[in-house]
Amino acid sequence: MLDPKQRQRFLRDNRARLGIGIVLVMALAALLAPLIARQSPITIDLLHILQRPSSQHWLGTDIQGRDIWSRLVYGARVSLTVGLISQGIALALGVTMGLLAGFYGKWVDEIVMRLADVTLAFPTLLLLIAMVAALQPSEGVVFATIGIVGWAGMARIVRGQVLVVRQLEYIQAIRALGARDLRIMTQHVLPNVIAPVVIAATLGVAGAIMAEAALSFLGLGVPPPAPSWGSMIADGRDLDQLRRAPWTSVFPGVAIGAAVLGFNLLGDALRDALDPRQYYKAVQEESPTR
Repeated sequence: MLDPKQRQRFLRDNRARLGIGIVLVMALAALLAPLIARQSPITIDLLHILQRPSSQHWLGTDIQGRDIWSRLVYGARVSLTVGLISQGIALALGVTMGLLAGFYGKWVDEIVMRLADVTLAFPTLLLLIAMVAALQPSEGVVFATIGIVGWAGMARIVRGQVLVVRQLEYIQAIRALGARDLRIMTQHVLPNVIAPVVIAATLGVAGAIMAEAALSFLGLGVPPPAPSWGSMIADGRDLDQLRRAPWTSVFPGVAIGAAVLGFNLLGDALRDALDPRQYYKAVQEESPTR
């Protein structure tokens, strides 16, 4: 997707470096959770409730005596999984619907865009709450719901790009040669609209992490005792507990903020690296002045 110059410009961007670093740390924590977690994330120990950070419990314990560090690293698995799976679903639905709407137009475009308008008419969080509450809350339901709600924005992006690409001369030439619509869409149109889709998906991972945390905070996310950053904040939201043990909510809140920041930085850096205006500006700066 990135040519050598774009890749070089992307890797030189400080935002990209910081974003890659944050995401890598999060990914390594999720993958190595059984090795770096000091204790079980779900074991209750009522003899050590609300202990301060110490050598035994690096980030302290919660109201049930569970080790917060262990719950954080295992919670990274939930956040990464929901981000990747939900965006995979949103990509599959959004790209397919947007591609069909932009390529065929007419009644296909009308139906797809009206469905997208209905989806976008509802506040995202309220729609997620309604859909999850109507079903039995589980990991699969949460992942699928976030992905289904996110398809509309992706479809609009793809549709807008396809409307431009399908009018290009080489697409018209391929059509004149008798190529099938499916081949034109998958081999010639889709590769030319993938860049903004990747950017949107990268930013969408951050939104999915926030959505899952909000649902878990409200008790509609990943069912307990599975560790989730949102439910960890909810466990420590009592005002008296926040005064006595602020670490129960502060550390998972920082983890959510860092994860969202990492993916947003990656998305911003990708957007600038793929921006044609930035490309031509770099070319002009590198070319010798006459």
